[in-house]
Amino acid sequence: MAEARQPHRILGIDPGLNITGFGIIESDGHNSRYVHSGSIRVRGSAKETGMAQRLGKIFRELTDVISEYRPMEAAVEEVFVSRNMSSALKLGHARGAAISAAVQLQVPVSEYSARSVKQAIVGNGAASKEQIQHMVLRLLALRGKLQEDEADALAVSLCHAHTSMQSGTYRRSLSGSHP
Repeated sequence: MAEARQPHRILGIDPGLNITGFGIIESDGHNSRYVHSGSIRVRGSAKETGMAQRLGKIFRELTDVISEYRPMEAAVEEVFVSRNMSSALKLGHARGAAISAAVQLQVPVSEYSARSVKQAIVGNGAASKEQIQHMVLRLLALRGKLQEDEADALAVSLCHAHTSMQSGTYRRSLSGSHP
């Protein structure tokens, strides 16, 4: 008889300087359950709100989310570098703030390419945003519509749960180590 696995709480992060999405699931490696999701929005233009203030807000708000929901692991989407190197560098700053928030609270972080996330969730590395939204809603048995950044963050957390289980690196939580 297969051993029952304890649910594993995973925080997925879709970083951005204007909007950073986050999504938290619990997964036993086979089944996943929605816990919470949201987005961190930075108001004002980049000129009105400096880079340091934007990064500080991302860091502080993710720190609050991590402190409240206590994920055991985090997963973040990697930066895709195409033609606009400046945008990729700025996005890298947002990723750094998000990763730093998790690391400060001793939450291990894994990284996944956008293509890997799409492949894990939809079965197609070139899937559209609409296809990702549809599959996230279906996989987590949610109704309605999620904000795009929340759906992307939940997709990252689902990708991590699936990838960890497939690779055999899924770790069972220690008794009493997590609420």
